Order: sequence, then C-alpha cells, then structure tokens
Amino acid sequence: MRTGLRYLAVFTIWIIPLPVQAQEVPQRADSLEREIRILKARLDSLQQVLEQLVRAGEDTTEVVDELAALRAAARAVVPEQPADTTPEQHVIRSRSLSRLNPEISVTGDVRLQGNRPGPQENNVDVREFSFGFQSALDPYSNTKIFFSFGEGHVGLEEAYAYWTGLPGGLRLDIGRFRLQAGELNRWHLHALPESEYPLVLNEYFGDDGLASEGVSLYWLAPVTTVGGGVHEAWGQVTLANNTVLFDGGRRLSFLGHLNSFWQLNPSTYFQIGGTALYGENPDADLRTSAFGTDLRITWRPPERALYRSFTLRGEGFGVRRRIGGVGAIRYGGYVSADYQTSRRVHLGGRFDYVEQLDSDEHIWAVVPQLTWWQSEWVFLRAEWRHLSESATVIGRDSSDLFLIQIVWSIGPHKHESY
Repeated sequence: MRTGLRYLAVFTIWIIPLPVQAQEVPQRADSLEREIRILKARLDSLQQVLEQLVRAGEDTTEVVDELAALRAAARAVVPEQPADTTPEQHVIRSRSLSRLNPEISVTGDVRLQGNRPGPQENNVDVREFSFGFQSALDPYSNTKIFFSFGEGHVGLEEAYAYWTGLPGGLRLDIGRFRLQAGELNRWHLHALPESEYPLVLNEYFGDDGLASEGVSLYWLAPVTTVGGGVHEAWGQVTLANNTVLFDGGRRLSFLGHLNSFWQLNPSTYFQIGGTALYGENPDADLRTSAFGTDLRITWRPPERALYRSFTLRGEGFGVRRRIGGVGAIRYGGYVSADYQTSRRVHLGGRFDYVEQLDSDEHIWAVVPQLTWWQSEWVFLRAEWRHLSESATVIGRDSSDLFLIQIVWSIGPHKHESY
C-alpha cells in the first residue's frame, strides 16, 4: 500500500494543470493543442499505473478518482461532440453526363486471302466491324448490345438485359442473344480460335450461328459433387425463326443445356456439356429436334500460365428435320486443339466433318492455324483451310483457302467471347 501511495503522490503532483496565460487567438490554439497532447500522455501513463496496481491486488480507489479527474480536465479543454453529429458535406444532386454513358468497344476484323482453284477475287475482305455497348442499368440489372457492320449491311448480333443474384442463384436474360448450343455458338466471330465457325455450326445453324429473341434462365448448382464437380444449367425459350432449322418460322423453340466442370489438378481443367433443342413450324409442316455434346480439357500450369497452355475441345451434333413426319438424322462435329508455345504465339488446328441436311453427302475440312498476339488489343493469324465435298457420284472436289487475318479492338472489352 505504501508503494501505491508513493506512485499516487508522484502522479498527483505531475497532473496539476499548468496555468495558461491569455494570448492572442492563434497562440491560444497552439497552447490548447499542446495541453491536449500533455493530458493525453498523462492519461496513458496513469492508465498503465492503474493496470499495474490492479495486477498487484492493491487498492486503486484514489488512482481511479485521479483518472476520472484527468478525463474531466481533458473534456474541459475540448468539449465532447454529440454522438449523432456528422461533418457537414456538400452533396451534388446532379449526375455527371459521362457517368451515364455505357462502356463502348469496337473490334475490326480484316482478312487478306487467296484461294485454289481460282480465279483470284475478293482478296481483301473487310469482314466485320463489331460495336459493343455494355452498362449497368441499376444495382440489379445490366445490359449488353452488339452491332456488326460488314459486307454492306448492319446486323444486330445481340441486345439483351440480364439480372444476376436472383433467389436460388439464378440469372435471367431477356432480349436477343446467341443460344447456349454447345460451346462455340455462344462466341462472337472475332474471338474464335480459328477464323470461321466449325462446319457443323454453319451447316446446321446457318452462317451466323444460332441466335434469336427470347428468355434465358441460368442456374448454378449451389453444391459440388464427387471429385469437386461444379454444375450449371440453361433453359432458353426463343422464337423458332432460324432459316436452316425451322425455315424461318415464328413459333417457339425450347433449348436446354447442362455443363459440368472439374479441376483435375492445379494445372488441368475438364468440362463436358450436353444440349437438347426442339421447335416447330406448322406452316411448313416441319418439326426439328437437335441434340449435342461438347467437351474441353485445358492444361495451364500456374507457374507458367502466361507462356504455356494447351486446350483440346470438340463438339458433336445430331439434327433431325421432319417434314410431314419424315426425315433422317444427320450428324456432324469437330475436334480442335490450341497450343501456346510462348507468351505471344499459339499454334493449333481443327478437323471438321458434317453430313449435309439436304442430301446424303458429307463435307470434311482440315484447318491449321498460327496466331501471333502482338498485344492484348491486336492479333494476326495465318490460316489454311483444305475443304473436301462431294461433286459427283464417284468423285469429290477439294479447295484450299489461304488467309492472313488481322483483328484489333479498342475499348474496355477486348476480344470478348460473348
């Protein structure tokens, strides 16, 4: 107890307030600031002494009284602010016009090409300029709009609004969009691993692929399965207006797509999916059904992800168009590979095979390619396509296309797949 009284005597003398002489306003402000610092230092020291006395089991009543007195002295120097007091802020009620603008991207796609057999014509193909507009509409929804300009016409590729974070992990899309039929149909033309869509997509869905107006619902399963599998599903209801599948009808078509993913190891990723599609055109007495499967395996070592990767993908489709209840199933598919040899260079190719919808003949093609990424915004591709198709009952015709493709992009969304 005597030790505690000695501490108390020392600190009682130490915390006697210093006299403050009357000064001018700036000098008094400096003096008050110094006094606050002194009081804070004394408060911290006294708090430490109090903790030591409590641990020693000594009487701390007088020390606590001195601590309360010191706090009262500090409040006298700087009065305590009310708890609900907030600094005055200047709120700008008007919105900046630049914040209302969507994100705009433009992609150019030009090809220099030659063909065999001749004649050589249309050797410079300004194939497409694609304009993309993307923006958040509000905290709950977003929109994407894509126009393409090429070959003297303007086309609306996609224009849809979508809502994410819905109950049950759902996403809702409404508008015009490319359907989730396999994997590559969803991709935009300039983002493909080769310069053209595979033959099976061109033959069964048309040159522009499968796109239409409607509603799409996406669901991600909330749990993983054996082996860490992640699963997702699409249900899409759109107009059955595709000219190849439905002869340009206006009834509804229904598509379902399932996808499953597995991370086999830190470097290897595997995906497999399945698609089913059905639609009618009563005016042509036509009923069309299609089914397909797709798979992809990607190797990308984390320590060398910028310099080495390999992707093997493939898709297969079966399509049956029944006119008056009669129609055979046609099959087609492709296998493609892409190997990244360095940070800028990709080497790959594709093999296509497809049975024609309107005959018993088939077409096949081999498409090797070499792509050099000059930067994130520009790539150049050298490609050769060897095509074989039926000409007569006993013979086939072959042709070759050699091309250099140059693709560049400006804006925040460079070479977006979709």
